Amino acid sequence: MAEKNVHALVSGKVQGVFFRDYTKSEAERLGVSGWVRNKRDGSVEVFISGKADKVDQMVNWLYQGSPTSRVSGVKANTVEKDPGLIGFQIRH
Repeated sequence: MAEKNVHALVSGKVQGVFFRDYTKSEAERLGVSGWVRNKRDGSVEVFISGKADKVDQMVNWLYQGSPTSRVSGVKANTVEKDPGLIGFQIRH
């Protein structure tokens, strides 16, 4: 299975609703690597790396988000691999 790397920006009510924690849990469940972090503009930035089908599942999950989030948009782009990735991290 081919590897895929995606950088995504998630907008809406996605901060203060445990979005990063749920994102990390879902990424670990799917077995993808990467990171998630809040941005100053109120959006959340996500980098996902792994088997293409699992990365696609993770991107689709971003549209749902945590139970109390309200996602209004996801902009996802295929990018180059980040060679320093180990597991999935919440970045600050």
